[in-house]
Amino acid sequence: MLRDLFPLSSQVGLALLVLDTAIRVLAVVTVPRKRLPSAGLAWLLAIFFLPVVGGLTYLVIGRSRLPQHRQEDQARASRRFAERTPEVADLVVRDPEPVWLGPLSRMMEDLGSTPLLGGSRVDVVLGFEEQVRHLAEVVDAARRVVHVQFYTLALDRSTAPVFAALARASRRGVEVRVLADHLGCLPYPGWKDARRALEDAGIPWRFALPVQPLRGRYQRPDLRNHRKIVVVDHEVAYVGSMNLIDPGYEKRSNRRRGLRWQDVLVRLEGPVAAAVEAVAAADWRSESGASPPLAARPPAPRGVEAVQVVPSGPGLDRQSALRLVTALVNGAQRRLAITTPYFVPDESLLHAVTSASLRGVDVELFTGESADQALVSHAQRSYYGALLDAGVRVWLYPAPTVLHVKHITVDEDVVMLGSANMDIRSFELDLELSIVVSGRATSSAVRASEDDRRRVSRLLTAQEWASRPRWRHALDDLARLTSALQ
Repeated sequence: MLRDLFPLSSQVGLALLVLDTAIRVLAVVTVPRKRLPSAGLAWLLAIFFLPVVGGLTYLVIGRSRLPQHRQEDQARASRRFAERTPEVADLVVRDPEPVWLGPLSRMMEDLGSTPLLGGSRVDVVLGFEEQVRHLAEVVDAARRVVHVQFYTLALDRSTAPVFAALARASRRGVEVRVLADHLGCLPYPGWKDARRALEDAGIPWRFALPVQPLRGRYQRPDLRNHRKIVVVDHEVAYVGSMNLIDPGYEKRSNRRRGLRWQDVLVRLEGPVAAAVEAVAAADWRSESGASPPLAARPPAPRGVEAVQVVPSGPGLDRQSALRLVTALVNGAQRRLAITTPYFVPDESLLHAVTSASLRGVDVELFTGESADQALVSHAQRSYYGALLDAGVRVWLYPAPTVLHVKHITVDEDVVMLGSANMDIRSFELDLELSIVVSGRATSSAVRASEDDRRRVSRLLTAQEWASRPRWRHALDDLARLTSALQ
């Protein structure tokens, strides 16, 4: 009997050995392709240590590509940007100050962004109550069309004024559309109330990037639409970091800890509003199959600041957001401030930030003492040592506030704001929308908010960081490795 079993066990062992070898060889050939080196190395380590588990995980979440039709929609949006450029040719800023911004803006235009357009008005709106008031009032003033798009959308006591305004707009004949990320909304009870309110008002809505395989709608589940956009009457647009949900995000654990998210909202008027609307229209078409009409002509100039709209994500050039941020850091001559809840850079961005400090630029990182994602928080902490060694000042905004603001200020007159975090997820996996503003007024407003944060934040010292327990050091480094698995 043993003689009968032995050949079978040998065959099974041989089959497993062949499978193990095949998985490793295929991983070496396919995993590094079109991928950041750190991400490729992390995936290869996972697959080599756990070939079957790592290989299956890679098949589910290892390929950061949107389905073909979505990539075509993004490409179509880029073509629409290019086709409309002649209509605003007299507003295109080709030689902005500082001089390095010109080549940067042309690079981003080539990667699918609009040109750097002058004639815009930019207003930075802070404070959740003020942000909700802005959105409700602009919707109440709408005459023709309202597009609303958020990663997380929920109806609760805090957001009720916006939903009430949307219902009023729909009743008076305004064309209202609502887009909400599927997995970004499902965990929150207020989403069901929001959905019911939209349907009661007759407002069409769609999930962004739905994960519904039984309905034939599926892509890699952690590819998300993280954009936050409101466009009204083709003339006014809002972008930024805020989601339309109570600042405590409706969770009991958050309420027990007293957590409140702090965000920024940016109001845009002028030709740049049409550029934001084009991004929103492409997203709506991807989910509904219908292309909403755009303005017959771009809005007239409303201000004096130059703004470039930069969409990014897997459907566009996969490195556009990272290239933008790295170029901004490299352009800094005197001052550089990065505000983000998640700072998990790749090697190129880390080197750019530390090099800026080493060459004499005053570099600051503003981030929260509290974070809502433990793994990302530990990964972020693993970079503090390199930042502190290079002379970067790390400011920790006090708990229980979760600093969810995302912006970069460069010297005195360039600012980047939007939905993108400074991490690998935003650079590689999420659909994001950023704006680059060249103008002293916006820069001064954002710098003032940095000054306010600095007054209440705690400066992390190299001595404090070096004295932390060794087990925290090990945990941070492990999280750093897993953060690259994208």
